[in-house]
Amino acid sequence: MDPLIPAAGSKKIDAATKRGRIQMILLLLICASPVIASYFTFYVIKPEGGKPNIGQFVKPVQTLPSDIIEPSLQGKWTLIVARPAASCQLPDDECVSLLRLMRQVKISTGKESQRVQLIWLITDQSPIHPEVEKAYDMESSGFRTIRMPKDLKKREQLNQWLNLDGAGSAIHLLDPHTDRMMRFDTSRGAPEFKKFSKDLIKLLKWNVTGKAS
Repeated sequence: MDPLIPAAGSKKIDAATKRGRIQMILLLLICASPVIASYFTFYVIKPEGGKPNIGQFVKPVQTLPSDIIEPSLQGKWTLIVARPAASCQLPDDECVSLLRLMRQVKISTGKESQRVQLIWLITDQSPIHPEVEKAYDMESSGFRTIRMPKDLKKREQLNQWLNLDGAGSAIHLLDPHTDRMMRFDTSRGAPEFKKFSKDLIKLLKWNVTGKAS
């Protein structure tokens, strides 16, 4: 057979190969489409007016310094507040009010609450008040407590991250990659529960990332 003349079935083979590649690409797009659509809708189309009720978008996102949140805690949406244990006392000071609010906001998300975790970053070395510890531990309210690093360099890095834009006192919302993408101001008191809750519920609805427990 003349080698310059293509084999009889070569066109059929080429067509089948192209079909296979197209089908593979379509399959990949179908698998990725929920994530692509959720990010596009939330960040580009911005449903329901495109503005959060009280949350403030952080643009660009601010990546948490490494080794602060251990790998086992990553992969979820994280509400994190930084307060010293010494000033977190019962019955109802500002710190306890914020812890209570965060717990209620998480509960308000219903079945999506498994995609959310709560972290209290303790900024001093004082012991937690026993009643506060009992009320806001993992078993009672889903809170994890993390102390500021003892290593001076890491502590300074974390302090710088916390106080970017002068918002160290805020409640911070981290995405599953531990990037701060939204914050809730507390300088004028605890954020309003209904508006806070609506912002988080809307975000979870339009963004499918974040693993459940």
